[in-house]
Amino acid sequence: MDFESVKDYLEKTSSGASSNDIDSMPFSFFEPVIMSGLKVDLIERGLVICSMKVPPHLLNVGKSLHGGATAALVDVVGSSVILTVDRATTTGVSVEINVSYLDAAYVGDEIEIEAKALRVGKAVAVVSVELRNKKTGKIIAQGRHTKYLAVSSKL
Repeated sequence: MDFESVKDYLEKTSSGASSNDIDSMPFSFFEPVIMSGLKVDLIERGLVICSMKVPPHLLNVGKSLHGGATAALVDVVGSSVILTVDRATTTGVSVEINVSYLDAAYVGDEIEIEAKALRVGKAVAVVSVELRNKKTGKIIAQGRHTKYLAVSSKL
């Protein structure tokens, strides 16, 4: 593949929208796309369990759940579990996120996303997130997310 083809691949959008169109989208556009169809099944101190059916717009070229969408779910659901711990007042900013991809999920598969707060301190929170196929119980991905909580405002 030549460099121009790579450039064209990276710069194209599935909707054909220009970068100006994308830049004019609302600030919170990304999360609703990822979280579309997400249902909260359980919330308790230090634990959030959600489920969703894999929608077609989150698939990769191999027609399975895109790794970037998986990482975004680790980010969003993992961040939410921080707020279930009494002392937390913010979800903070990401310091590190990692995801191990263990199996595939396909359109229509119901997945369960379980986030656990491993530690929520004054300055740092660490969470683990596991995505499973709800029907088979097979682990699709495991993630760990570290967040800095002591975010100061600019005065």
